[in-house]
Amino acid sequence: MNSSQFKSNELKKLCSLVGFKPDFIQQVVDNIDSYYQEWVEKKIDKKTGEFKKYKDGTIKERIIRPSLRELKLIQKRIKNKILAPIELPDTVHGGIKRRSNITNAKPHQGNKYQFTTDLQNFFPSISSKRVYDTLVSLGFSTHYSRWITKLTTWKHELPQGTPTSTHLANLVFLKTDFELIELCNRHGLTYTRFVDDLTFSSQQDFKEVLNEILNIVKSNGFQLSYRKTKYKGNQTITGIDVFLHKIDAPQKIKDKSNIEIETGKKIKPYTVYLNNIRKTNIKKKAIHK
Repeated sequence: MNSSQFKSNELKKLCSLVGFKPDFIQQVVDNIDSYYQEWVEKKIDKKTGEFKKYKDGTIKERIIRPSLRELKLIQKRIKNKILAPIELPDTVHGGIKRRSNITNAKPHQGNKYQFTTDLQNFFPSISSKRVYDTLVSLGFSTHYSRWITKLTTWKHELPQGTPTSTHLANLVFLKTDFELIELCNRHGLTYTRFVDDLTFSSQQDFKEVLNEILNIVKSNGFQLSYRKTKYKGNQTITGIDVFLHKIDAPQKIKDKSNIEIETGKKIKPYTVYLNNIRKTNIKKKAIHK
C-alpha cells in the first residue's frame, strides 16, 4: 500500500466511526470557521458571586468557542468512539463517566495537609501541535492524528466549549499526571485532578515536596494560577468541603437545598446534589456470612 492509499484508508476509517463521508469531512475542515461560535465570558468568583479581577481592576475573561451543527456531532462521536475508550489513571476525574467533582474530593478526606493549585488558561494553552503530538504518541497514525486534530482544534488551540476538549486536555496532560503520580507514590501523597484543578494531600506535612510538584507541572509547559495555590487543611476541593471524617457541600448549596424543600419544588437539583455528596459519608455495613 502506497502513502496516498494509506492516507485515504485512514480517513475512511475515521469516517466510518463518525458516520460522515470523506468528502463531507473535507468540506467541514475547509470551512471550519463556519462551524464555531465565539464569545467572551466574564469570570465569576464562585465564593462571592462577583467578577474576578486582576490587580489593576480589569475584569478577567475567557473565550468560549463551542462547535456547531455537524461538527459538534462529529466531535461527540470522536469523543465516544475514539477518545473515551483510552484508559486514564484513577487520579483523573474530570470528563469521565461515573467520576465527578465529588469523587475528586473524596480521596482527600481525613488528610490533615492539603495542597491545591489550578492550571492557568488550561484549554487555550494547549496548541493544535500538542494535540497532534499527543495522539501520535498514543499510537495513532500521523494521518489519523492529523484529521482528529483538524476536527477538534480551532485557531491553533484547544477551544473551550466543545465535546472533545476535556478529553483531549486529559490526554495531553497524561504525561504530567504520570510524573506526579510517581512523585506522590514515593512520598505517600494522595493526588487527584479535576480538569485543571490539582489536589494533593497527606497525613504528614509535605511542604518540602511542593516545589518539586510545581516544577513538574511547569517543566511540562503548563502555567499555574498562584492565586489559587494553597497549602492548608480542611479546604474546599472542587466545590466540596473536605473534613477529617466527612465531606459536605458548601453552605450556599445547603441554603438553596433548604429553599427547594421549604417551597415544595418538584425538581430539587441542589437537594439531589447535596444528597449525592452526603451519601459518600455513609459507612457500608459489613456483610456477615
